[in-house]
Amino acid sequence: MTRPIFTEEHEMFREAYRSFLERSLVPRREEWDAAGIVSRDVWEEAGAAGFLTFDTPEEYGGPGVEDFRYNLVVVEELARAGVSTHGAGFTLHNDVCLPYILKAGSEEQKQRWLPGMATGELITAIAMTEPGTGSDLAGMTTTAIKDGDVYILNGSKTFITNGINSDIIIVAAKTDPTQKHAGMSLLVVERGMEGFERGRNLDKIGMHAQDTAELFFNDVRVPVSNLLGTEGTGFLQLVGNLPQERLGIACAAIAAAKATFDLTLEYTKERTAFGKPIGSFQNSRFKLAEMATELEIGQTFIDRCVLESNAGTLTAETASMAKWWCTELQ
Repeated sequence: MTRPIFTEEHEMFREAYRSFLERSLVPRREEWDAAGIVSRDVWEEAGAAGFLTFDTPEEYGGPGVEDFRYNLVVVEELARAGVSTHGAGFTLHNDVCLPYILKAGSEEQKQRWLPGMATGELITAIAMTEPGTGSDLAGMTTTAIKDGDVYILNGSKTFITNGINSDIIIVAAKTDPTQKHAGMSLLVVERGMEGFERGRNLDKIGMHAQDTAELFFNDVRVPVSNLLGTEGTGFLQLVGNLPQERLGIACAAIAAAKATFDLTLEYTKERTAFGKPIGSFQNSRFKLAEMATELEIGQTFIDRCVLESNAGTLTAETASMAKWWCTELQ
């Protein structure tokens, strides 16, 4: 089936991004897998080519394109090239972290951070998960107590994507420990702040090139000017961004499933048994046809969700459906 979701501009972008991946990421896969981290220079190369923070307005140094179809192209091409792990930091930066700055950042904060985010000089991360707290954000123990013109931040986070490379980290913390959701705020911690330390670059079963780290905050003095939005609105900000974050996961899942299917299909044409390609056997054809059908259904749903996201009508429920279906399919 054709995909009318894309225009000629999107396909031109796809060709440019594919060339970038083949030139700058694919040849370094093994190097970064072994190192457990992607080199910073490729971030600046991506920024120079206009491949970071698509939504950032031009006045802050970004492309100024509010169109999630470009984000969809990115994950599709990462999967096709076999570098989804190596480009995972890009998608977190573009799809997850950027919206917090755009939606809740003050004018001063936007001027301070957005230009560097667009060029790749400032790499972002978001820190919610704690060693004893997973998805139960209300149970977090990291605190940020106001003391004059600073917040005193104490606590720890774990499984933080871009944890080693990041220059600015959006940290969820309790500014009012007596409250649950209403006591949560978002603070931006910057590289080099005294008392901020990075722990292990965690050794994982997969995604070896993605730096996933522990973060520790010991009496870190975070300026009040680094508060995102207003105090006590952190949970609402997190929930407000969930539809796009879930959609991003769904897009990556269907792209990975499609890339895997394409590799499998090629293999069934080359691998022979009893003098015939294994893809010619009836049961193999049944299985391949079933998988192709499920992929088509999933991709059609994703394309519709992306258009709804662009229109501002994508609900958390629909995004959750997309995430569930596509990750299960993957």
